[in-house]
Amino acid sequence: MSVRTPDPDQTPDEPQRPLTPGWLSDVELEEIRHRLPILYVEAIPVRVDGLGQVTEVGILLRGTALGAMTRTIVSGRVMYGETLRDSLFRHLEKDLGPMAFPLLPASPVPFHVAEYFPLPGLSAFTDDRQHAVSLAYVVPVTGTCEPRQDALEITWLTPEEASSDAVSAEMEGGRGTLLRSALASVGALR
Repeated sequence: MSVRTPDPDQTPDEPQRPLTPGWLSDVELEEIRHRLPILYVEAIPVRVDGLGQVTEVGILLRGTALGAMTRTIVSGRVMYGETLRDSLFRHLEKDLGPMAFPLLPASPVPFHVAEYFPLPGLSAFTDDRQHAVSLAYVVPVTGTCEPRQDALEITWLTPEEASSDAVSAEMEGGRGTLLRSALASVGALR
């Protein structure tokens, strides 16, 4: 799983110098990934009815560096000096577009803390690039989602479809387990 979102302010003539405060160059990021766990936020976009019950779950389609297609959720690093709320909003907008209109949770407490390891077997979650700790949220969206950046499309599924073995098998790094945990946390699994 090696999907890299480029710094939007990076210029081609200076590929190694980060222009955005809190952003690391590719070389710096690679070095740090081998020394420290990296903090991420992940979000499962959902649509809810008038009672706040989940009716649909948004799953992203992405291409890997090797050209394979996988299903995933909104995710990305928390930058130095960035609040969790700001990071969540930035990644939701990056992956779903500016018209998604996410309703961020009133509390920054995640439904799950997932720990990704480069070696399988240490947890249900793997990331061959690094040791990462991810704070995962269920986030209702009310607008139109138009995937951008690394996301190719978003598919809206019922909670039953999203929690199926077939969808879980298409998700990378154990995110099918995380998705099921998200649905269980909001009472959407029956």
